[in-house]
Amino acid sequence: MQCSQCQTENRESRRFCAKCGTPLAVRCPECGFANEPNEEFCGGCGKAIAITDRARKHKAPEAERRQLTVMFCDLVGSTALAERLDPEELRELLAQYQDTCAGVIQHYEGHIARYIGDGLLVYFGYPQAHEDDAPRAVQAGLDIVNAIQDLHTRIATTHINLAVRIGITTGLVVAGDIGSGERVEENAIVGETPNLAARLQGLAKPDTVVIGANTQQLIEELFDCEDLGEQRLKGVSQPVQAYWVRAESGAPSRFEAKAARGLTPLVGREAEVDLLLKRWGQAKEGEGQVVLLSGEAGVGKSRIVHGFRESLEIELPNCVLYYGSPYHLNSALYPAIDQFERTCRFLKSDTPAQKLDKLEGVVADLGLPVDDHAPILASLLSLSFDGRYPPLELSPQELKNKTLRALGSVIGGMATQDTVLMVVEDAHWIDPSTLELIALVIEELRSARFLLLITFRPEFESPWGSHPHVTVLTLNRLSQKESTTMIAKLTRGKPLPHEVRDQIIAKTDGVPLFVEELTKTVLESDLLRDESDHYVLAGPLTPLAIPASLQDSLMARLDRLAPLKEVAELAATFGRTFSRELLLAVSSFQ
Repeated sequence: MQCSQCQTENRESRRFCAKCGTPLAVRCPECGFANEPNEEFCGGCGKAIAITDRARKHKAPEAERRQLTVMFCDLVGSTALAERLDPEELRELLAQYQDTCAGVIQHYEGHIARYIGDGLLVYFGYPQAHEDDAPRAVQAGLDIVNAIQDLHTRIATTHINLAVRIGITTGLVVAGDIGSGERVEENAIVGETPNLAARLQGLAKPDTVVIGANTQQLIEELFDCEDLGEQRLKGVSQPVQAYWVRAESGAPSRFEAKAARGLTPLVGREAEVDLLLKRWGQAKEGEGQVVLLSGEAGVGKSRIVHGFRESLEIELPNCVLYYGSPYHLNSALYPAIDQFERTCRFLKSDTPAQKLDKLEGVVADLGLPVDDHAPILASLLSLSFDGRYPPLELSPQELKNKTLRALGSVIGGMATQDTVLMVVEDAHWIDPSTLELIALVIEELRSARFLLLITFRPEFESPWGSHPHVTVLTLNRLSQKESTTMIAKLTRGKPLPHEVRDQIIAKTDGVPLFVEELTKTVLESDLLRDESDHYVLAGPLTPLAIPASLQDSLMARLDRLAPLKEVAELAATFGRTFSRELLLAVSSFQ
């Protein structure tokens, strides 16, 4: 928990800051809302929040099995630093190191479980799970390396060298409080995973991130990794496959990374694609169109967009792609900046002047006044234009308005040359400024050769549905017949034993992503034997386990239930159907 006074990260059980003594916010045991220390009722759910030892014991969550990605981060050469620095200097340095790491970890919503000397034990996936905890952990690791290098540059002393080693792995653990009374350890985990993360950290060279095989499978194509081969680790009986994470792969989204490996043929979405093709035809005639495509996670929104784009590939010179990101919810116009940098084909090796030249070239090619648009867009992209254009003497609001107008003009300029397809993926993760830009484009390009396709989850409340040129399309789950067809395509036409197929259909409930991942897990397991033209059971049929690729997504959904999570966990023991009376009879719920 972060102190509001000095920003120090404190463990969740503390009531006062360990660094400055300021009273810490009190988290409601029911909904998790952060309340001021002297408040008696929760501002999130209205329930009493007086926390006594008895209440803590009563509210302590049961231990649970869950998939977790664990990071172990350690400062290189701390013993040598202790020899070279005065104790007060060392204390200040370690505080800066910890604060730097904590800031990065907080950005990716990881949980610092423990400070171990100059090391940090960090959880991604507990107490709060996310559907992408493994990528979050790896990206946080790379960012910590960069942040510590920046810290070393700022300190600028010749007699010390700051560097970190980071190990990350993913696995099943048992999570929950351990102990009682004053000796209780809250949010503790038990299992091999944290020990393995610490051992992998020992393999890492200074300023590198090393991950285990389970993590590598979950982040494949999102990051460039080098196989380090099987490693013998102290205290681990079997060799462990390890990977060095070089950098991000450059894929703009998880779906695009997956698409690079090949996609399952589109099943059961013919009507939706046909509708998009019809709207594209209208857009080509100068009737600007907007399609709002909503559906739950895994139901196939991105797959439909990809299939639609594939059908237009021959006639699609103008395409604008905005990707929402859970890491950049508060970064103004992040999707627009990301898209424009890709449009300008910026390289890391480009100088600011070279980038500005490329920007001006794009603006000129669209027939827009360079002197009017280039300074505004350069400011958006954080490019210095000293000496080339006069400084922008604008208030923040004026600069924002001119920036939105300039971005809208760029898209409008593209539409004067050819029909434009603009795709906004994951609008539920888009910042307010980008939403303003989308509203501007929807209003001003209704008579242009322009199709805007926006995808989002049901929790996002679209403000654009009332426009006459807007089509609202909600994706349903696949039928049993469509799920069966999808399974057949994944098995390349080889029939599965009917009891295996039926279990896949029952467990996945028509969610295409679940059908795909569970079928692939079954095919890669020892459950089946390939008989050339069909599969047979290799032994007794056991309940199908949830694939590792879906564990985080399902746990994130369960964690979002907050106070209802306990009800869901109990209900799961009954099976897929049960009565309210049965639930009440075996529980203390009212």
